[in-house]
Amino acid sequence: MPSRTRALILGTLLTISAVPAGAADLVGAYRWDRDAEGHGGFSGIELSEDGTEFVAISDRSRIVRGRILREDGVITGIEAGPIERLLDLEGDRMSQDYGDSEGLAVGPDGDVYISFEGSASRVWRYDGVHPTDLPRHPDFDLLSHNGALEALAISQDGTLYTMPEVAPGGLPFPVWRLDGEEWDLAFTLEDRGYALVEADFDDRGRLYVLERRFLGIGFQSRVRRIELDGDEVLSDEILFESALREHDNLEGLSVWRDDAGHLRLTMISDDNFIALQRTEIVEYSVPD
Repeated sequence: MPSRTRALILGTLLTISAVPAGAADLVGAYRWDRDAEGHGGFSGIELSEDGTEFVAISDRSRIVRGRILREDGVITGIEAGPIERLLDLEGDRMSQDYGDSEGLAVGPDGDVYISFEGSASRVWRYDGVHPTDLPRHPDFDLLSHNGALEALAISQDGTLYTMPEVAPGGLPFPVWRLDGEEWDLAFTLEDRGYALVEADFDDRGRLYVLERRFLGIGFQSRVRRIELDGDEVLSDEILFESALREHDNLEGLSVWRDDAGHLRLTMISDDNFIALQRTEIVEYSVPD
């Protein structure tokens, strides 16, 4: 996030309450405090199929894994491992400008995919500690440094999709798909006044998109669910839209099913390393 925006948050962050709208039920919001170097700034999260294990990344090229503890389906604690630095292609710790890690997806084989903003918009695959640079679409170079490949999702068949935070030139959001060895434009999504910050697929092949906007006094979040038939968008519905300041700056999204078979959306916030913000993990139950 640009320094100008950080300053605006610091100067105007207030408390407002309102009634949220939508078809989702809030399960809980857990504030995750931890005295560990690098904790915060989370931009992506992925959960295991049963929702107990997680991997998360921050926008400062860090990654952490752990377990989520729940009682009666509500988060009560986090058991997290060490916060580790992501490595670059040479095996060195990534510089901050080159390591603005934003989107996160985990493949069926356990490989971790991360999309980056900053000086080079790209997607890397980590099959362990060391990355592989995936092909790049020519349009990636046209994206702004702070509005580039924010969202990353992988479908049930292992196909990778990515999309930018900001729709370029007022056009619809492009959704690129890695088809074999190159990216193509799979479809577009209508720009409805929010920034697009993360995406994930459910077990029925539906795409979920987490959106966010900053309104000067706080954040507002929204999740859309898109039903696809190949490259055709069949439906695009809003599952929920939070009240202003109901949650912090939600940036990561993972879709899974609980023990009862209900769909869950787990989201994590980017506190921008600002004391007035917080790292929280928010969960909603949504209809099928």
